[in-house]
Amino acid sequence: MKEMKNLEYKESVTNTFLKTVSAYANYNGGEIVFGITDEGKKIGVSNPNDTCLDIENKINDSLTPQPEYTLKVCEADQTITLSVKSGRHKPYLYKSKAYKRNDTATIEVDALELTRLILEGKNMNYEDLPAQIQELTFGMLEEALKQHIAIDNFNTDILKTLNLYSSDEGFNNAAALLADKNEFSIIDVAKFGESISVIQKRATFERVSVLAAYESVVAMYRDYYQYEEIVESHRKKVERVPEAAFREAIANALIHRAWDIRAHIRILMFEDRIEITSPGGLPNGIKEEEYLSGRLSVLRNPTLANVFYRLGIVEIFGTGILRISEVYKNSVKKPNFEVTENSIKVVLPVSETDLNLSNDERKVYELLSKTMSKSISEILPYVEFGKTKVTKLLKNLANEGIVKVEGSGRGTKYRL
Repeated sequence: MKEMKNLEYKESVTNTFLKTVSAYANYNGGEIVFGITDEGKKIGVSNPNDTCLDIENKINDSLTPQPEYTLKVCEADQTITLSVKSGRHKPYLYKSKAYKRNDTATIEVDALELTRLILEGKNMNYEDLPAQIQELTFGMLEEALKQHIAIDNFNTDILKTLNLYSSDEGFNNAAALLADKNEFSIIDVAKFGESISVIQKRATFERVSVLAAYESVVAMYRDYYQYEEIVESHRKKVERVPEAAFREAIANALIHRAWDIRAHIRILMFEDRIEITSPGGLPNGIKEEEYLSGRLSVLRNPTLANVFYRLGIVEIFGTGILRISEVYKNSVKKPNFEVTENSIKVVLPVSETDLNLSNDERKVYELLSKTMSKSISEILPYVEFGKTKVTKLLKNLANEGIVKVEGSGRGTKYRL
């Protein structure tokens, strides 16, 4: 087995492994196996019991605070496995520095990441910190609350109930995001014509309430992706991109993004799709497959999310991916979700219920609609034609933007 983000090999015990212990304790845990070369060859250690004691002493003397870990000796090959758990008392420091894993390397975290670890160790979020500007007004929030939860008086008690204000520290960053004026970069939108070189409209929303930005981009969406069609004597509203999916994607971008990054949520509007990119990547403790399947959700901004819930902007926490996918259940073209370390992108295609697929193309399409992804070898048992034809059909579907190709060579997989 090769080294991975959560697995590292060491031939012997040197102090360099302590950086990796810091990284594992600060993030998602992992294992270090002693007595194995970088290439994965097992050579063992000369005296496993003394080596375990040496490892213990180094961790206990060098890491602050002490992380939770276990040591296990494999008698068959004389290797030692050090398992480190993700800790609750972050940051875990080695020589006053915190570390993280970057693929198979261990690197020191930057100042921003260290601040996040400190907040996580205190069970706090960036939105909980006191706002830099305390002279805030909430005209838009007041109006929205009066409409949706029928409050009579908007006062400090309401803001305290929403966890936006405390008597000791005043307004927090969540309150600033909802205030009529603030210092945050919110959303940047561009509508393109026949190519990316033709910009039909550009709008940037910053230093305004996230509620104002949300409503403004929804209005832009309606200008370009909705129209009315007269059928006999009736008017029918047509949504080229489903509004419910667009609203859900924007709301999720606002409540899940990392607000300590001074960047905009970027919305690119094309003739055939809308791309929404949110800064920050996934919160610690959630894996990409858990996020994409909707099995697990970790709220990065729970206070802001609670306000959006009370205002009816979002319905149930943690169901954004599932709700967007449900909106597209009858569309041949499906939404796409891309996760990187520093961003999450949602692609909402123009909804089409019939793309005039051939019978053979439809068979392949229906197989892919039942799973996250499949390889050609996983498709072949369910169709009556061979590998060459399946490959051609998948290529055609990929060229039409219906199927996405992932990986290369024998590891290539296809999904809608």
